[in-house]
Amino acid sequence: MDRNKVTEFLGQVTADLAATDAAGSVVVGQRLGLYRELAKGPATFRPGYVAGLVPSWIPALDGVDAKLTAGARVADVGCGLGSSSMLLAEAYPRATVVGSDYHPESITLARERAAEAGFTGRVRFEVATAQTFTGTGYDLVTMFDCLHDMGDPLGAARRVREALAPDGTWLLVEPFASDQVEENFTPVGRLYYSASTFLCVPSALSQPGGYALGAQAGEASIREVAAAAGFTRFRRAAQAPFNLIYEIRP
Repeated sequence: MDRNKVTEFLGQVTADLAATDAAGSVVVGQRLGLYRELAKGPATFRPGYVAGLVPSWIPALDGVDAKLTAGARVADVGCGLGSSSMLLAEAYPRATVVGSDYHPESITLARERAAEAGFTGRVRFEVATAQTFTGTGYDLVTMFDCLHDMGDPLGAARRVREALAPDGTWLLVEPFASDQVEENFTPVGRLYYSASTFLCVPSALSQPGGYALGAQAGEASIREVAAAAGFTRFRRAAQAPFNLIYEIRP
């Protein structure tokens, strides 16, 4: 595989998707009068108005790789169709993984896929929200690209805090975003702002809690949620072209 060609191809795909998605944002902005307001001068933002592969990130976390190799207990929250849960189980044969998602149809498919792949006994799935997933004493709780979609991210963070073992780790993967708006003026940022407008923010506001971390929630917003939930250690462990990977501990 020619990595340079793959990178170039992904860059073109991202730029094209961003341009396509932005068309919808332009229409909405026009109807809401956004451009008329911008023409008046610098915008005044009201606070609170808008609130790689899995195993490749594990070595960036302190001691987690060794725990998984030895047989750690993992909760994969917001697992969707269970791909991340099964990737973890495949990479670490001694680990046991409980995947959870609030969408029953996704969990049904995840169970079918896990059975077909031979993961019965090591990977199981349950229908549960991020605030109600079962179990305690987990060595690792993972959330892949889903916290910003939740109506109650603080409730989810508090549940993770309760579910972790005293020396456990919360692996949180979120879209690549800067706290400075102007630093998000990139092809990836353009794509994410549009996707957030039509998917992430509406999804969060439609859920119980009705809170949205907002379009392009930066590290400061994520850190604030973690601190409010009682976590005391927070660091950016790694970054990828499209994601930021956080290591959060009690």
